[in-house]
Amino acid sequence: MVVDWQERRSGWKKRDSDARSDWDVDYARVIHSASFRRLQGKTQILNLGDSDFYRTRLTHSLEVAQIAAGVTRQVELDNRGHEALKFFPQLPLIQTIACCHDLGHPPFGHGGEVALNYCMRNNGGFEGNGQTLRILSRLEKFSKADGADLTRRTLLGTLKYPVSFSAVNGTEMIPQLTDGTSTVQLIDRSKSKPPKCYMQSEEELVDWLFTGISISDQDAFRSFRETDGGKKHGKSLHKSLDCSIMDLADDISYGIHDFEDVLSLGLITREDFEKFVTPAQCSAYLDYLKNRYPHDYENDVYSRFLGQLFGGSQERKHAISRLVGFFIGCAEILEVPEFVEPMLRFRIILGRGADPFLDALKQLVREVVIFSPEVQHLEFKGQQMVVAVFEALQSEPKAFLPKDQFQVLEANEGDLRIICDFVAGMTDSFLMKTYERLFSPRLGSVFDKL
Repeated sequence: MVVDWQERRSGWKKRDSDARSDWDVDYARVIHSASFRRLQGKTQILNLGDSDFYRTRLTHSLEVAQIAAGVTRQVELDNRGHEALKFFPQLPLIQTIACCHDLGHPPFGHGGEVALNYCMRNNGGFEGNGQTLRILSRLEKFSKADGADLTRRTLLGTLKYPVSFSAVNGTEMIPQLTDGTSTVQLIDRSKSKPPKCYMQSEEELVDWLFTGISISDQDAFRSFRETDGGKKHGKSLHKSLDCSIMDLADDISYGIHDFEDVLSLGLITREDFEKFVTPAQCSAYLDYLKNRYPHDYENDVYSRFLGQLFGGSQERKHAISRLVGFFIGCAEILEVPEFVEPMLRFRIILGRGADPFLDALKQLVREVVIFSPEVQHLEFKGQQMVVAVFEALQSEPKAFLPKDQFQVLEANEGDLRIICDFVAGMTDSFLMKTYERLFSPRLGSVFDKL
């Protein structure tokens, strides 16, 4: 059976007079969606409001889309005649998938994700990537019942983890409050971390995505690795071709652009870099610099490279640009022969010895900035506000929810997933304003727009 990758769940088809491809239609729907616009008000890694310079979820998503297009073009050029190229995505398709990849992230990033998973602990949990699929298939307003109503291939490309919440949720990873506190209640952040998955509410949609794919391919694609006998969440093993391109682009952007932000703001020193990113870890890149730019890097390439990163803004921008170009050029095609369906059999990986370098850059940002007390204080505060707002709305939804949201809740027989959708869709600032209106004695007006 041949898979109809351009099919939409609603059955909608564009008019013959419409000059756009189906991928162009998908791109337009995402770019014009409310959930995409909200990304401008959501945290990437640094707190919004501290600066108007560094990246938000929106600018990050646009950069991922550009890198994904670059990876696609470069792999096509480097692998002329390869069988996989017949199945490569057109640029509007891969850019749409990249623009979608963070739509489901709640306010305050991964901290908000942990908070909502705690709030939904008895109602199916919460996971940001799973929420992306829910937004695209249910919550956006481009169709009566199918959300943005994107094509099958676009939705499969956004399915970053093709495993269900219940399948990979660790039996000992039970969201709970922290022991040992007497005057405040705090969530256990490690126990409340969700698995990487799609949520059970989208099970039927995922089944539809695999229409026409053999049962053996489906079973293999949904397989996962169990970890520590349930002490940790299971991990999915596979991604589709398009998703692998998006995922690599996301990794490159996260590793380089987040590093550029914290570097520009002076949050990382040269000594930090030398500690976490050694010459051995970036040896493939140092060889690349010496061969590609011999006049710029004659002696001690590592020291010269660091001099550019930690020098003036113009030199730093050139260094960052070269980093992006290097990693894009290291993308390779991997064939997984156990699959018959080409969309599952081929995928893109980072090769040519570049993995240790990218991993080291990401570890540098995590350890020095993301896990620093300065950032963790803000993440913790964001989590507390998310939980407080959710529980307030849950306690008296008719009194506290906007009227249109309460009508949706009633139509769904009080399903807490509706309140979760509402909170998850808030920008950082809207969540903070809602918190202040509910809990701050001196803030709030009857004329405030809910």
